[in-house]
Amino acid sequence: MANDYEIFEFLEADYEISEVNSSKRLRRRWLREKSDPFNIEEEEFVRRYRLTKEDAQQLCNEIRPLFKTTRRSTDLSVEIKVLTALAFYATGVDQRPLGNQEGHSMAQQTVSSVIAQVTACLNTAQFVQKYIHFPNNDEERDRIKAEFYDKFKIPGVLGCIDCTHVAIVRPARNEEFYHHCKQHSLNVQLICDANMGITSVDANYGGATHDAFIWMNHPLRQHLEDLNSENTWLLGDSAYPLSRCLMTPVSDATYGSPERYYTDRHDRARDIMDLTIRALKARFRCLNSQRVLYYSPEMAASVVNACVVLHNICNRSKTPVELMNDEVVNLVNHTGTVSEEFGSCSGDLHQGWVTRSTLIHQLWASQHL
Repeated sequence: MANDYEIFEFLEADYEISEVNSSKRLRRRWLREKSDPFNIEEEEFVRRYRLTKEDAQQLCNEIRPLFKTTRRSTDLSVEIKVLTALAFYATGVDQRPLGNQEGHSMAQQTVSSVIAQVTACLNTAQFVQKYIHFPNNDEERDRIKAEFYDKFKIPGVLGCIDCTHVAIVRPARNEEFYHHCKQHSLNVQLICDANMGITSVDANYGGATHDAFIWMNHPLRQHLEDLNSENTWLLGDSAYPLSRCLMTPVSDATYGSPERYYTDRHDRARDIMDLTIRALKARFRCLNSQRVLYYSPEMAASVVNACVVLHNICNRSKTPVELMNDEVVNLVNHTGTVSEEFGSCSGDLHQGWVTRSTLIHQLWASQHL
């Protein structure tokens, strides 16, 4: 049994540890209060957090009601929480150095908790429905189709579709679903409009999943099929099956033919999807191929959704972004052309051929008007 002296030494050591921890907390609080990130220059603020000061403050105001309020003097402000999460999305750096940055000054465990809280807020229906919005009425669809036509001279386009990989740490369960190109990833389906706004995101599939499989099981596919009378479609690459609501390029089209003319137009319009992915991953580098999200697949998917919400906020404000090289932004997608198992049924394929053939001849005739 320990004597009184040993007990005293133990209590004294425990008291000293508590004093050190308390001192660290007070110092972090003092550093946060001393360094207000909203006081830095606008250009530097955007470099650190990707959003403008105005957009960041508006985001704080929208998120504030979603946080539980307490009266502890050591509580972090909503502004500090939001900016800490934004700094993580923007850089993808390890949480420990992030907590040591000027204006944040918090323990790694606190950084982790803050990122989880803000990510959860950005995944609520309130944010997703407001900032990731697929057109659901005639007026919205007509506006997007007009914008695509004005820029690329292809009628009926409601968006471009593609998938991109986001690296994640090896998951504890169902590892084979996420294995892709010697690493693990999510295969994220995106749809964008003519202005690089993302109108749909699906980050629920692993890197081993084919692009076509994701689309064939997505509710928007049936929604577009139901709009049959509107002559409305998406543009996708050869990884997707041709159907009435999804136009793909014509493989090996002869130079100077109507099919080649259509495919060239198709490729130029679909470039907007590549630019959108590059902008998303340049703004939020936690998603690019030089970073790995050290989260479960479910949490990683929530981070992707949060970054898409923030991308659309930046995009609407026309916040500048410096694009990076393709090899830095994207994990290579080796899905290639669509395989038979993901192809449309014969009826869908026939309707797709008829629709694409009509569009090809329409475009060919329009160049002579």
